[in-house]
Amino acid sequence: MPSGTAGLSRGQRLQQFLDMAGADSALAKAATEAIGALSEAAMQISAAIALGELGGALGASAGSTNAAGDSQTALDVLAHKLCMDALSRTSTAFFASEEEDAILTLAPGGLLAVAVDPLDGSSNIDVNVPTGTIFSILPAAPGGATGSLFRPGSEQIAAGYFIYGPQTALVVTLGAGAHHFVLDRGTGEFKLARANIQIPRNSTEYAINASNYRHWHEPIRTFVDDCIAGAEGPRGKDFNMRWVASLVAEAHRIFCRGGVFLYPADRRAGYEKGRLRLLYEAAPIAMLAKEAGGGATDGRTDILAKAPGRLHERTPLIFGSAEKVLRLARYHADPGFLHNEPPLFGERGLFRS
Repeated sequence: MPSGTAGLSRGQRLQQFLDMAGADSALAKAATEAIGALSEAAMQISAAIALGELGGALGASAGSTNAAGDSQTALDVLAHKLCMDALSRTSTAFFASEEEDAILTLAPGGLLAVAVDPLDGSSNIDVNVPTGTIFSILPAAPGGATGSLFRPGSEQIAAGYFIYGPQTALVVTLGAGAHHFVLDRGTGEFKLARANIQIPRNSTEYAINASNYRHWHEPIRTFVDDCIAGAEGPRGKDFNMRWVASLVAEAHRIFCRGGVFLYPADRRAGYEKGRLRLLYEAAPIAMLAKEAGGGATDGRTDILAKAPGRLHERTPLIFGSAEKVLRLARYHADPGFLHNEPPLFGERGLFRS
């Protein structure tokens, strides 16, 4: 564990935590400075969101699409600029954003490569559903921009997300546990709410968009069928399904209450390899999940073992409580867990838990 991360106390200012966590090396200091800069951008994004329609039509189309092909809102564009401007004041050599079609060089010779989804869930802005900013921090490498960013998620040195909801919060890791900070609007500072958070092991919640059931592959169908079967089925308990359609909102619930999130590949055109971006969505969430005692997989491969081959590469993503992630991996690997009969009450030799 890096020095300075022990002895955290509730109410501790984020800057105090970052000062301690960055004391070990120039690279650690650069990473904490980048997190601090992003926290300043997040406060501005939060303030813009809090104004709602009083701040203008931030949820309206900006008349453009981002590099991943998604329609941009005015707030997408604003959030991207705020994150980029903030990181321009740090030792960030390379900056990758969902809103850009190329990796940008901010500080030649800088120590970091930072990938950001500036505004996850922006389609929900107009209906006041939580949105967020997700970030991944890697050390800059001799291979330049692609060598720095196109590497396994296990090589991240920090990751986190900001969530803009009833509270504006930050969940962050520098590789020594995951920590939850909340913005104190009275002082304008993020303060520690919970140190070393752990995803609850026992939860009866799962998150998936069930409207796509007909498109799913058999392992995902079987898992959901077994959950729907409830106490009478092979799992021997009742489950609740959740779906917010905002990755950050889903993640925050899982870090607080447990459960599992599934955005699988399916049979639809354009969904064969999943839809979430490996570099700046799946990898940072996977690092946080691991540091919080959970796991993340694409069904067959640990997300942190995957290296993107291009900037906006997509992946299936399953993350959450370790036992549930392991169970889903087993459904993918072992044909004995599957069924090809009508759902819900097929008899199979599944272990119960």
